[in-house]
This record gives sequence, structure tokens and C-alpha cells, in this order.
Amino acid sequence: MTPENANPSPAPAPAGGKKQRPPRQKMPEQPAAERVRNFNEVPYGYSADLAQLEASRCLQCKKPACVDGCPVCVDIPGFIKKVAEGDFLGAARTLKADNSLPAVCGRVCPQEEQCEKLCVLAKKGESVAVGRLERFVADYERERGTGELPPKAPPSGFRVAVVGSGPAGLTCAGELVKKGHRVTVFEALHKAGGVLVYGIPEFRLPKAIVGAEVDYLRRLGVEIEFNAPVGKSETVDELLASGFDAVFIGTGAGLPYFMGIPGENLIGVYSANEYLTRSNLMKAYLFPEYATPIIRGRRVATIGGGNVAMDAARTALRLGAEKSIIVYRRSRQEMPARIEEIHHAEEEGLEFQLLTAPVRVLGDEAGRVKGLECLRMELGEPDASGRRRPVPIKGSEYVLDVDTVVVAIGNGPNPLIPQTTPGLATGKHGNITADEATGQTSKPGVFAGGDIVTGAATVILAMGAGRRAATAIDAYLRAKKPAG
Repeated sequence: MTPENANPSPAPAPAGGKKQRPPRQKMPEQPAAERVRNFNEVPYGYSADLAQLEASRCLQCKKPACVDGCPVCVDIPGFIKKVAEGDFLGAARTLKADNSLPAVCGRVCPQEEQCEKLCVLAKKGESVAVGRLERFVADYERERGTGELPPKAPPSGFRVAVVGSGPAGLTCAGELVKKGHRVTVFEALHKAGGVLVYGIPEFRLPKAIVGAEVDYLRRLGVEIEFNAPVGKSETVDELLASGFDAVFIGTGAGLPYFMGIPGENLIGVYSANEYLTRSNLMKAYLFPEYATPIIRGRRVATIGGGNVAMDAARTALRLGAEKSIIVYRRSRQEMPARIEEIHHAEEEGLEFQLLTAPVRVLGDEAGRVKGLECLRMELGEPDASGRRRPVPIKGSEYVLDVDTVVVAIGNGPNPLIPQTTPGLATGKHGNITADEATGQTSKPGVFAGGDIVTGAATVILAMGAGRRAATAIDAYLRAKKPAG
């Protein structure tokens, strides 16, 4: 949280006796020159005074459009009203009624494209900082709360297996436990959190924050089994045969995509998944204290323009790179990364090679990366995504002097469950086919949600899918004869 001596921005002086609303409050954060040398979280968060001042900007609309923009339907005006009144623990209770991971959402969700985008204040100025307030409330409750748990329904007698402990799985598990069901989460790795722990860097989402959210769910009653890759240790069918009444699959999109260009097998080429997993979950940045080696490139090129690309390129700086370069085939306007992440990357000194497409990775006689051959692009007509299609400029080839290349162009669905579950329908790209409203798959009693269904998306969208699936699973179980 922010230092207690952080001062709120003063509200503008009243004009003609009419009270004016204060401006949107900024979050104090580490200076760029300092933070590129550490993995500590960049923003400090709001102080209590800043949070109350920001909360006072909320109009408390009778028909709050912001709630419509939230995939988990948080009572946004309700929790913000409590913040404005100084009832921070009450605000936390309101938040956690709908959101099991508020400290995570307050840090990594794209509020600017969801709840804040629909805020009435955004029409003529800046929206209420919903995400920053959510983060403040969650942090306050974690640091100073009583540990109070929400009420749970009486035990139902039903058991549910949740495969994967990412945002979709954890949300589904938390909702089902509150509904009275016994829930066991099966996690393939040694830590819970999925992409929250292996994919998002410490400086954007501290692992202690994820750990605290997971501990809350365990106190609520969620059981977690680690080192249990369903599809290898046991199959979905075996889980159903062993006494589970339903299964939710939330195994995410962890299969990295490559470009298929010459030289991608050279030493020094990483998928963003491997590069970030080594650094985040396996703490390669503390090598040799943690026995996870990673190439600390002098000049690192990261291919891609999304949040994952920003995470990898900013990680490279913190690992000691002299130059960290983003190579993206479209212009900045088309970059899918959050504006905040691009802004932080620019502050930290990342170099952007835009309208640039890699065509070949060059290697030395030892098979190590020594350069990246690129081609200049220009924008043509819009493609299926609605963005203007990049068109190569003939004869514009040039070589970037780099010794490490990180490929961050997207991920595919984890194939393990579909490959080991007969009767489970999938789409042409390998994603599990499931009803958008319920998560019901082609297999009775088996539900799915998150990136394994939609492809790589946001944390909050995965959480929304997990929450909807929990409601559908509860209805499915209640329609059966109670177990036992």
C-alpha cells in the first residue's frame, strides 16, 4: 500500500460557490530509474485519504452502467460508497460477495476497457478509478481485516473436481464452496494461481498477493492438490468414476505459438511462456540462489505487442539487458497491450520497433542468436480482427543486433485434457467447446471455462466464466438426487 504520508491531490477551488468534483487521483509509484533494477511492485497503491477522495468522485448512479461492464458483476457503487464513508472492511465484504480475487483484479484487469469505460464521468472527463479502489480495499482487508469469511450454504453432499488453479478455476471453486459443495482443485504445478504465478511478473502482481488470495479460498474450504496434472495422473473420466459428481476444466491457454521462421531453434530463443515462467514461478532472477538458469541477454528483442510482450520486455531490463526492444508488426495504435503497461514500458526505456516483422533469426557458429532480420511494414485495409493489416515493404530488410529473442505472439489451449477425454468436443484450434452462459460441455457433468474455451483472454473474463459455470454446476447438482 502507499506510504501514509502520501498527500491527496487537492480539489479545485469552488467557482461561484458551486462544489466541484476532485480530479482522478494518481497512484504513487516507484520512479522508473529505480524500478528497472528490481522486481518490486511498480505502483504503491492509494493511501486511505487518496482512496476516500477518489471514491467521493462516484456519482452513485441509479442505473450504474459500470456494473454492466464487469464480467463478475461486482456491486461497484456499493463498495465505492463504503470507501467514501471510510468503511473499508465493509467495502471488502461487498467486493468479495461477487469477486473471490479482488487484490488480483485491482492490479491486472483492464478496467479501462470494462467497468471504467462505461462510467458516466468518462463521457466528459476521467472515470472513477474503480480498479485502484478495488486494489486499495483488498489490500486494506488483507493487512488489517479480521479474517472474516462470508456465509456458506449447508453441506450439499456433492463433490466437484476443478482442474486447474488459474483465475477461472479458483473463482469457480470459491463460488461452489460458498454454495455448500465440497471442492477439490487439481493443479499440475507446485503453486496455485496458474497464469497469475507463472505468467505475470512480480513487479505487476506480487506472488504474495496471489498466495493470500489462494489462502483465503483454502480457509473458505477449497481443497487443493498440487503436482496433479489431470490427463496424466488421472483422467476426467476417472475423476467422475471416483466419486466426483461434476468436473470443471479451467486449464488455460499455455501452449506457446511460434512464428515458424528460420532460426527459431537457436540458443537464446524463448517462448514468452518459458521466459516468464522461469523468471516468475521459478525465480530465475535470483539465480543461483534459485537453481533456475536463464540467459541474461545484453540486447533482447521481444516479438509481439500485447501485455505478455510488455511483461517479457520489462523483465529483460530487470535481468540486466542493456537494450530491450519490442518488435511489433503494426503501429502503436493497434497494440493490444493495456495503455498503462505501454506507458510504464516507455518510462523504463524500452525501444519500440513498430511496423516491423521478423523474418529470420540469425545465429553464430556455436548456434547462438546474434541478430534478428526484420522487414518494414505499412498498414493496409482492415483484416478480420478489425485492425489494419500489415503489408510488407519490398526491399526494406534490416538486421537488429540482438543476442536473445522472446516470442510473445499468443498461446493455444492446453491439449492434455482434450486428448485424454473421449467425447469431449473441441473446436478447430483445440479449444474445448462449451456453452458461453453455463460452461456445459458435450460431456454430461463436465463444464469448462476461461482460456481453454475462449483462447487467451483476460483474467477477469476467465473469472466471469468460472462464476457462471459455478452457478450452472450448482443447478446441475441440485437437480440430481443428493449424494449419500
